[in-house]
Amino acid sequence: MSSARPRRSALYVPGHNARAVEKARSLPADVLIFDLEDAVAPAVKEEARGLVLAELARGGFGHRERVVRVNGATTPWGAGDLEAVARAPVDAVLLPKVEGPREVGDAERRLAALATPPSVALWAMLETPRGVLRAADVAGAGGRLACLVAGTSDLVKDLHARHTPRRLEVLTALSLVVLAARAHGLAALDGVHLDLADDAGFEAACEQGVDLGFDGKTLVHPKTIAPANRLFAPSAEAVAHARRVIEAHAEAVARGIGVVVVDGRLVESLHVLEARRVMELGEAVAALGPTCP
Repeated sequence: MSSARPRRSALYVPGHNARAVEKARSLPADVLIFDLEDAVAPAVKEEARGLVLAELARGGFGHRERVVRVNGATTPWGAGDLEAVARAPVDAVLLPKVEGPREVGDAERRLAALATPPSVALWAMLETPRGVLRAADVAGAGGRLACLVAGTSDLVKDLHARHTPRRLEVLTALSLVVLAARAHGLAALDGVHLDLADDAGFEAACEQGVDLGFDGKTLVHPKTIAPANRLFAPSAEAVAHARRVIEAHAEAVARGIGVVVVDGRLVESLHVLEARRVMELGEAVAALGPTCP
C-alpha cells in the first residue's frame, strides 16, 4: 500500500440507488464505497448487488478507488456478496463490524479460493466496542488487509453515548484505530459526519481527523467531498515547508551535521521522513488535476 495514494474523501454510495451510482462517476471523491450493507434495506439486497456489479463492469469511474462494502458473513447475504465481488473489477472489499482477526482471515481465505486477484485488498470497519478494543489484533491480520475504517455511528449507539461537536465520546476509539493502523502500515479513514446542515461542524471534524492522523474521511453526501479534499490534502505552505526541510537536512548531512534549524524549528532525520510523505501526497493530489480539488 502506498501511503501517498490520496484517500481524502471516501463517499458511501447506496448500492440500490442507480442515480447515485451514475452520479458517482463524475464526483471528485478519491474513494467510492458502494454500499450493500447499512444503506440497503433487506428487501432489495439482491437487487442492489446486481446493480453494483453491473455498474462496476460498465466502468467509467476513472481514478477513483472502487470499494464495495459487503454484508457481514453471518447475514443471509454475506457469502453471496463476497463471492460476487471477488470476481468484480474492484480495488477493495470493505468488511463491516469486524471484531477480530479471524473475520479478516476467513475473508482472505474465501477470496483466495475464488481466485481473486492479489490486487484486490481487504478493508475492515471497526464500529463496535469489541472491534475497537481489538483494533491492534485486527490490524495485524496481514494478507490483503490495507485499511481500517472507523464506524463512529454504530459505535456511539453501542456505547449509549451522544454525538457531540468535539467528538469526545469517540476520541479514544479514533486514536486506537489510528494507532493500530500505523503500527501495521495500514491506511486509516475517519467516521462519517451525520449533520449535513452543519458545515462548520463538518470542517472541524475533518481538522480533528487530520490532527489525529487519519488519511481521509468517510462521507454520506457529495456536498462534503470538496471540503474533505481540501482539509485532508497538504496545503501549498506545508508542501513548501517539507521541501525546505528535505533540502536543508540534506545539506547539513553533507557537511557532517545531523540536525539543522528550519523556520525556527529543529529538524532531524525523523522530520525528513514525514516531509517526504507530505511531498509525495501533495504531488499525488496535484496529479489528479483541477477536477479533484
